[in-house]
Amino acid sequence: MKPQRIVVALIAIALVAAGCAREGGGTEAVEGGGSSGPAATANFGSLNGVCQPGSAKSAPAQGVTASDIEVGMFSDVGFTKNPDYVDAAKVFTSWCNAAGGINGRKVNVNLRDTNLMEVRQRMLEACREDFVLVGGSAALDGLGVKDRLKCTLPEFPAQVTQVPNTGSDLQVPSFGASASESVNPYTGLYEWLTKEAYPDSLGAIGMINGDSPITKSMGDKQTEFFNAVGAKIVYNDLYPVAGVSDWTPYAQAIKANNVKGLIFLGEFRYLAKLEDILTSMNYKLDWIDANANAYNQSFLSAAKGSLAAQTNVSDLSGTAPLDAAGSVPAIAELKDLYAKYAPGAAITFQGLRAFQTWLLFAKSAASCGDSLTRSCVYNAAIKETAWTAGGLQAPIDLSKPLAEQPRCFNVQQATPDGWKAADFKPNNGQFRCGFTPYKYTQDFGKPMTLADVGLSMNDLK
Repeated sequence: MKPQRIVVALIAIALVAAGCAREGGGTEAVEGGGSSGPAATANFGSLNGVCQPGSAKSAPAQGVTASDIEVGMFSDVGFTKNPDYVDAAKVFTSWCNAAGGINGRKVNVNLRDTNLMEVRQRMLEACREDFVLVGGSAALDGLGVKDRLKCTLPEFPAQVTQVPNTGSDLQVPSFGASASESVNPYTGLYEWLTKEAYPDSLGAIGMINGDSPITKSMGDKQTEFFNAVGAKIVYNDLYPVAGVSDWTPYAQAIKANNVKGLIFLGEFRYLAKLEDILTSMNYKLDWIDANANAYNQSFLSAAKGSLAAQTNVSDLSGTAPLDAAGSVPAIAELKDLYAKYAPGAAITFQGLRAFQTWLLFAKSAASCGDSLTRSCVYNAAIKETAWTAGGLQAPIDLSKPLAEQPRCFNVQQATPDGWKAADFKPNNGQFRCGFTPYKYTQDFGKPMTLADVGLSMNDLK
């Protein structure tokens, strides 16, 4: 590949994998407001006392003093220029510090700019300086998990990507203690699409995946799932991860195979181009799974010529949607916080997930009082048996893996008027709960454990 082509391909991998910002690698602070001015409320949604003044006196752990907490946040920001995680960190810390911090300790964010290929370098820096990692993600996150476990650094990620890191030890995503590498988290969505909403599509599934190890693995999992539930995959293709200049051959193949339900695993801007051609050919699918990475205004703008013709859906996997502000106070509060502390910043699915994770960290840390240690904050987080992030997500039991509990899903549909709730028949507020995720039978790899680096939970202090 030519150098320019390699760069484009790497950008595509980062966008595809991390779902996704500022120039430069290394570490820089994410500026959050201090405690000057009128005190902010210490509550968020149904959570009370998330951030508040206190009288901390000790320095019980690395990155923790009587006045400050140093928190690391991973992002490929220097590469993707995507600000989602940075914006969420700025909004949360500005609000939290204005409310008094965590028991009086100010939360400082050290942005660990992984720049796509610099994950291990940033992890080694975090191991030397940070208390924990919160609210971030890196496309190639598997490159740093071994070092993170060696230095017993807990992680509260907004998103996980590669198999070695997904569900690894000392990791507590707000959306579950295990990130479902062993199950299909979209079982509820696909059962609703193929058995209720569009039953004819069960016999005409199509898939297009980016030609990268990450998305190809996702495609292999979906293939096993659909074969197991009796669906027929009539079209399965790869596209160069750097994109193509003309999506017409793919559109023609979709039409020729009479695809009714399409799963697109890749950059959402590429999907928008494909849909423009399908629409110009007067070919309408029953549904297109645009996935949660497309839950943003950028996709709506890119696909505006096809939104009325094609049915684009996105499963938010139990995260409350932005159009629910009228009935979900936590969403209304989040919008107000963004308007105050990051005016003009867009709230995306990644931003929603990141803010949920910041709340989990803060609530767990607050429960530790003056004795704020890694062991305390980690163990407090995994004791949450009905975590909702104050109402930003459906209840999750963080004390056990996601594979061992019923799940909730909620479907948004892209329309000319924005993302709106689809008619997926919710049974629990904004969500439809109770589905059992499909368990994969193939071995798709396993996450790393403390035992892999010669340690155990006893080494977490």
